[in-house]
Amino acid sequence: MAGIATHTAPLLDWSVASQAKPGFSESGDQYWAKLLPGTAQVAVIDGLGHGDKAAEVARAAIDTLDEHAGEPVVALLERCHRALLKTRRGAVMSLAAFDGHAGTVTWVGIGNVRGVLLRANPGAERPRESLLLRGGIVGYQIPTPRPVVLPIAPGDTLIFATDGIRSGFVEELNAHDTPQAIADRIFEAFGRGTDDALVLVARYNGANGSPGEAG
Repeated sequence: MAGIATHTAPLLDWSVASQAKPGFSESGDQYWAKLLPGTAQVAVIDGLGHGDKAAEVARAAIDTLDEHAGEPVVALLERCHRALLKTRRGAVMSLAAFDGHAGTVTWVGIGNVRGVLLRANPGAERPRESLLLRGGIVGYQIPTPRPVVLPIAPGDTLIFATDGIRSGFVEELNAHDTPQAIADRIFEAFGRGTDDALVLVARYNGANGSPGEAG
């Protein structure tokens, strides 16, 4: 596995497992995470294609997200769309914003970066929620984004995975494993091994989560 990263902060813990397509030094699959007072935002971007050019597109999206962090997810998505128009390549991406004050997560996705929310409470009416993805390419053509707002509780876990990860991974997950254990499990069992791939696992700690260091 080429890349592993774990980060701990009061509101959110997140871990990442990623790998470039064999034969390439850079991956077009990139992630972004930003911690702000009472909120946190995360995104996974898959620049179209592979290698340097795809990575360049993903980094352009990340630069845009950094510049406008804290704005609503739809505004961030639309800003990325405008920024990537000049790349003539584009990307697919999914974004989520955690609100520690309201106890909600808002997410939106264009393309095929899958999103799943695992509930920590085994008795929850819906133990898993899936992100409704809309077709399109950020930086080429996108439909009207339709964000979804969901209540979220401490211990709930969000997963974003690019298409370098085979589908079906949700059924074998344990919501109480650590974010890194979940990321490793998905990557090792469902990574295609023939493409860029990235899994981001983010656990919501709540507004009063344990203090930690943001990596």
